Amino acid sequence: MRTSTSKSQTLRALVDAEARRAGFDAVAVTTPDAIPLAPARLAEFVADGFHGSMAWIAETLERRSEPSTLWPDVHSIIVLAMNYGPDHDPRALQARRDRGAISVYAQNRDYHEVMKGRLKEIAGKIVARAGGDVKVFVDTAPVMEKPLAEAAGLGWQGKHTNLVSREHGSWLFLGTIFTTAELTPDKADEDHCGSCRACLDACPTDAFPAPYRLDARRCISYLTIESKGPIPREFREKIGNRIYGCDDCLAACPWNKFARAASEAKLAARADLREPPLAELLQLDDAAFRSFFSGSPIKRIGRDRFVRNVLTAAGNSGDFSLAGPVRALLSDPSPLVRGAAVWALARLVPEAEFSERAAICLKTEIDATVRDEWLSALPIEAHA
Repeated sequence: MRTSTSKSQTLRALVDAEARRAGFDAVAVTTPDAIPLAPARLAEFVADGFHGSMAWIAETLERRSEPSTLWPDVHSIIVLAMNYGPDHDPRALQARRDRGAISVYAQNRDYHEVMKGRLKEIAGKIVARAGGDVKVFVDTAPVMEKPLAEAAGLGWQGKHTNLVSREHGSWLFLGTIFTTAELTPDKADEDHCGSCRACLDACPTDAFPAPYRLDARRCISYLTIESKGPIPREFREKIGNRIYGCDDCLAACPWNKFARAASEAKLAARADLREPPLAELLQLDDAAFRSFFSGSPIKRIGRDRFVRNVLTAAGNSGDFSLAGPVRALLSDPSPLVRGAAVWALARLVPEAEFSERAAICLKTEIDATVRDEWLSALPIEAHA
């Protein structure tokens, strides 16, 4: 028994030391059976349709909620966290409507790339020391990182459903190492939200039907990243100038006052994504988009969805100088872009000019969704 305990302690010391060396800010251990409430909560999320078009969540429901179903040989789960906290309140940029607001995490190099190589290095050290097998995950497999992180004691899932840490606030990237090695689990953290509802009240689109429950279909992060179609009209104004994701619920968390700003060098932060001009982003074609967002998580959504988001921000900007680049996108090959350009233009030019442009474009527009955008934006008298 002593030998087994000694080996576990030695291995844990190795894990802690290697995690620090690799730049992780916190590490803890849990077991695959430590999240018994997760399956029912996830099933309810899917049953209510809160996952929207993210069909993979429903398709991987069983594997996602039970770690041992994903890999039956796992004995211990190491959860590692990396702070990505900003040195400012990201909500301040919402006042600069000619600029695009990009979620803090996406202003850095893709965190999958930043973390996965480091996790593999740590995993390799574990195998070299203890033998057995390991698997590494960074939001790329059906693993419920946040409940596992809570069970491991790295924090708790706040009312906004994201992990909250007393040391790092709401700004943590998570990764996991599944291992066949036996490690002593850490104690789970407790919920420290109390009566606070700052994150819920901060949501521009009322995406939280109740504390600890998120309706992704109303979430700006979902609408600007996961959703592939036109942004529903009821949310367009509320999106403001947010062109990729939303940090409002995270930034509102009072626990952030204990967080420190992350190292820009460690995360390969990009200063050009902190407050990019909408006028420049509207001019990105596919090649320019791929080049500009090389190494960024934004690249994954593709140029058309991204420009759709930028057009929504342009329509909300009140910056009439953007009418020119918006007009140019009325003939874009993508119906998604053309439809968003119609909505934006209607908010940037006089009604008479918009009606004249509609009369011209409707003669050749064959996409039903784009035609509906034109007709919906026309003044009532133009339908007579």
